[in-house]
Amino acid sequence: MQKPRSNSNKKSPSKGAAPSRKKELGAPSSSNRGKRGASSNERPARSSSPKSYGEKRTSGYGKEERSERPSSPRSYGEKRTSSYSKDERPARSTASKGYGDKRTSSYGKDSKPYGDRDKRSGYTEKPEKGYKVVGKDGKTRFKKTTHRKTIDTTPRAPRKEGEMRLNKFLSNAGIASRRDADQLIQLGLVTVNGKVVTEMGYKVNVLTDTVKYDDKSLKPEKLRYVLLNKPKDYITTMDDPEERKTVMFLVKDACPERIYPVGRLDRQTTGLLLFTNDGELAKKLTHPRYGVQKLYHVETVEKVKGPDLDAIRKGVKLEDGLIVPDEVAFVNDDQHQVGIKIHSGKNRVVRRIFEKMNYTVKKLDRVMFAGLTKRDLSRGRHRHLTEQEVAFLKMIK
Repeated sequence: MQKPRSNSNKKSPSKGAAPSRKKELGAPSSSNRGKRGASSNERPARSSSPKSYGEKRTSGYGKEERSERPSSPRSYGEKRTSSYSKDERPARSTASKGYGDKRTSSYGKDSKPYGDRDKRSGYTEKPEKGYKVVGKDGKTRFKKTTHRKTIDTTPRAPRKEGEMRLNKFLSNAGIASRRDADQLIQLGLVTVNGKVVTEMGYKVNVLTDTVKYDDKSLKPEKLRYVLLNKPKDYITTMDDPEERKTVMFLVKDACPERIYPVGRLDRQTTGLLLFTNDGELAKKLTHPRYGVQKLYHVETVEKVKGPDLDAIRKGVKLEDGLIVPDEVAFVNDDQHQVGIKIHSGKNRVVRRIFEKMNYTVKKLDRVMFAGLTKRDLSRGRHRHLTEQEVAFLKMIK
């Protein structure tokens, strides 16, 4: 048992006095009640059960404990107040908010309907947020607005048979590209059914309309697709001011229509080169978003080391960005010959990759382009694509 603390105000006993006898258990003095040295029999009994929800712990003995709060948790949406009990609070509707209903901020008020959002014709109330009414023909249409642009959700009229933009018509007729054709239209050099048209985006019907340029009637050309196995010392361009040999000389007898090369091959590079007058397909095959793959056969003067081949496989950082090939491997285990598959369309990208690794390219041949191969096509010769090959190219997405 603990000894009761001595009172500091009392004087200490004299030297000759005998020490006081210890107090018997259960008989402490009245002045020590409620203090730290008091007997355990005099302390108020403490409940052994865990403290309930909302109960406040008291710090001293002998004080009356505060009344406990309701132990049940507060229900969702119930407002806690101190002035009235739970039963006196106004009941809130438990029905779920319907689609289109407006949530009210106070109890007891009727919710206001926001409107029927399923109506798309004859709408007279305030339209839904994010839509705005357009149209001057008496019909009600809607446009969905975003933070970047306005998207017209009105269904478009079906395209009529034979309908085509005028600039595309001039491009297909072999007059000029679409951009140059727009300039010809703005200058008023093109007539449709005897009337000068300067409107951009004007559509003509190739079956019924008569289009003239420079007093000559035009007809849309048939789409052509020609594949060439390019030899060395030919430049990939339509014409050359220095009168060097161009690839157009090799395909001049392929078709009467005006065709142009898709992409480029430098003068010393050989291999597949596609020609067409289909501007949409040409743009798809050259745009980096579609990732059209090309396979090259590279022959180097020095032996290509294994670690260097692994470095090329991981990616080579050039001055215009990081180039990561799709596949790289030796050809027939010959360290002088490497096959590299790549989808980048940057200028001279394969040669620059090997020059970056301090290798001299002796020969460079493109053996595959967009799934097309050189099978049964000798150097310097050309052929027209089959219907299956054209359909395959148009399926690229």
